[in-house]
Amino acid sequence: MTTTPQIDSKEKAHADNMGNFIGYIADIENATPEQRAQDDSISQLDDLQDGLNLPTNHIDNTRYLHDDISMRGGNSKGEKLPNTNGRYGLVMVNNKAEPVNIAARTINSDDKPPIISDTTQPSAYAIGSMSRDSDWWLVTSLKDAVTLYAALAILDNKVTVLACLNQSMFDMTLRHFSEVKTIHIIDTAQHKDALTSRLAGVNAIAHITIDTIISRLNEGDLIGNLIADADTIDLSILAWPTPEPLASDPSKPTRYPIEAWPPILRKPIEAIAYYTQVPLAMAGQAVLGAIAHIGQAHIDAPMGSEHKPTSLIIITEGESGTGKTQVMALSHFKIDQHEKQLYSNYLSDVSSWENNLLSLKGKDRAAFLDENPKPPNPVTMFDDATIEPLIDRFVDGEMYNASLSTDEAGQFFNGHTMKSDTAGSALGAITKLYSSGIAGRTRSQKNAYANPRTKAYDVRMTFLLQGQRVVLEKALTDPLMSGQGFLARAMIACPEDLRGKRVWNDPKRRNDRPHDNPYLIDYWSRCQSLLDPLPANLPNDSTGAPSRIKMQWASNEALQAFEDGMQAIENRQASGQVLEYLKAYASRMAENATRIASLMAFFDGRKTVTTDDIKRAFMLVEYSTTERLRYLDAMPTGEQNDSEKLSSWLVDKARNKNPHKLNRTYIANNVPNPMRKSTKLLQIELDKLESAKHIRQEMEGRSRVIFINPKLYD
Repeated sequence: MTTTPQIDSKEKAHADNMGNFIGYIADIENATPEQRAQDDSISQLDDLQDGLNLPTNHIDNTRYLHDDISMRGGNSKGEKLPNTNGRYGLVMVNNKAEPVNIAARTINSDDKPPIISDTTQPSAYAIGSMSRDSDWWLVTSLKDAVTLYAALAILDNKVTVLACLNQSMFDMTLRHFSEVKTIHIIDTAQHKDALTSRLAGVNAIAHITIDTIISRLNEGDLIGNLIADADTIDLSILAWPTPEPLASDPSKPTRYPIEAWPPILRKPIEAIAYYTQVPLAMAGQAVLGAIAHIGQAHIDAPMGSEHKPTSLIIITEGESGTGKTQVMALSHFKIDQHEKQLYSNYLSDVSSWENNLLSLKGKDRAAFLDENPKPPNPVTMFDDATIEPLIDRFVDGEMYNASLSTDEAGQFFNGHTMKSDTAGSALGAITKLYSSGIAGRTRSQKNAYANPRTKAYDVRMTFLLQGQRVVLEKALTDPLMSGQGFLARAMIACPEDLRGKRVWNDPKRRNDRPHDNPYLIDYWSRCQSLLDPLPANLPNDSTGAPSRIKMQWASNEALQAFEDGMQAIENRQASGQVLEYLKAYASRMAENATRIASLMAFFDGRKTVTTDDIKRAFMLVEYSTTERLRYLDAMPTGEQNDSEKLSSWLVDKARNKNPHKLNRTYIANNVPNPMRKSTKLLQIELDKLESAKHIRQEMEGRSRVIFINPKLYD
């Protein structure tokens, strides 16, 4: 059985129309030499062909009209165009050199455009061979086309000059012919801005001069000098944005999204960054640690059908002398004051308790101890403790909320616990605290001083660790830290080092005191009210432990925003996606987002999380994720990642094409591995390149083509 090939309907319509037009003009005879001699421009073409043997190829495209021509398009298609008989019929072609249109030109009428049978059809009267290896120029009139062709062809006869013959058809015709060749056009500096704005992105070269090139040629100037002196503009480049780098650069910090913070917290963060002259990220991380320390005592965050602690693990890179201590002093100012007051009261209570104990003996002493245990140390902020004594205090019921906040993270990462054989169990205890609020210890109960307590429930622990790169870089790449899930739960920031850019001798700055700043005063006031709330606002359970508020979603829209964010993170963990090798971290991103959103709402005095809260929180989580990826995605010096390899290959293969484009099928069949082995991987990389402004993916008929950013050839 013979199968008849399918023909695209548009291709068939085009073929039919072209065939009809060829049949139509077949009955129109070529103009005779005597008839052509009557028109100055056409006769000049005869001279160029006969006298200089230049390939003008104009004879068959110059007819003589013995009858009025017919309209070829529009509402009046088929109707006769009056007063066109007795004129020259200039046959116009499309970008494939196929005849598709005709213009009726009056003898020596260069100041008046000819009558064109279809002004909706992009086409031009071609002077020259239209070969693909020739330069193509486009002008509006026949006279200008002849003048320009004469000047160019004398230097190199591989040139084609196209005359669209009507100014209103110029842009349309230029775009049409530029689909197959880079087109050269000319204009004056007076119209430069309008031209570049109108035609940005078109595959064309504009030669801009003070006076028109045509007028200068008529005055005897040489075309080579005129082109050399012209302002040459590649219009195709103008519409392309600057391509973004594809390689990860661990030395280049991610921009901190300060806009993610609501004004009640953004203003204090900006003030802290100003007074301490540190990056916004460092100030933002410190404030995040402060509100987590306060909020974890009062609220839990919604997560699916349950609630999670609002404790956080926060890691910030900062070298010695970058301002970490000063930042903590401002972000935790009221927390430090509160802790100081509690400790002072504690010392007084202990002194009183000890004095009472000293005055008692025997049964009275025993009864006193049963009824009045020694007051526990109320301190909840620690800067150099190991995890074991903190677990002990939780288990012994001495505290329910704590923070390990230090500007010397080396004490934590390089301390005995993290360097010993028990590092794994210590990290496991931390992640259990983060996830479930459970602290536990397992010790021998055989000695006389054994404590029967082994578990503590509903306790909270926030970590705010600031340290030098030499410490954090090792930690961020440590398999144990990642494997135990500690880093997977961390909010990470590695901001730029501002040393060398800070200003210390500005009188205005010197006289501007942070404790007079209204935004910091409001922030500290809010911290104070949350640290020392009214008893009615802090309900306790039967054991005296705090009964935390279960934050709720303010609306279905807020819940949907959270789930949409979670789904986006899920999708990015698929094979070939950016989080494919960071699944452990990615799976905690949404949880960190709901914790942060709940803290924002709580600090603002609310018990519900809004759409705005969760969207802001996801911005901070995305920032942290990008910072985490900076360490994972960095390639060894001199080695390209797959995106870079593909971009370089595309640039090389499309180098000699105008415009720079390749067929998607050709790419799939020839691209280097591993993309050639996987269509899915290839598409992922192409999408990355398009996102980075290296390429555009477009459809041409039924074929997908890839356009390469010409700025990559600079």
